[in-house]
Amino acid sequence: MSDIGIDQVLAQMRVMAAAAGSRSEPGEGAGPAGEDFGTLMKASIQEVNEAQSEARALADAFEAGDPDVGLPEVMVALQKASVSFQAVTQVRNKLLNAYQEIMNMQV
Repeated sequence: MSDIGIDQVLAQMRVMAAAAGSRSEPGEGAGPAGEDFGTLMKASIQEVNEAQSEARALADAFEAGDPDVGLPEVMVALQKASVSFQAVTQVRNKLLNAYQEIMNMQV
């Protein structure tokens, strides 16, 4: 069971924000391990997808009456998936706003 916590999501968002805010060239690595923003965003989306899949699997197991899955566990997993999705959505929205501002600039 992959446990993606709020702290992990926030840390990833900080890394992505730092990568987006850095003034590096497109080919240079902007993240701590030389990763660019696109790679970090893709990894974050994959983790959100995994969290959602895990939450859905736990919810299905609970609905099926699995005695090993409790309601609090299901609710926590669903909330983690929701918060992760909202965080990635906010990053996407900020990225789109920045793109629109750049496209509206007069040269």
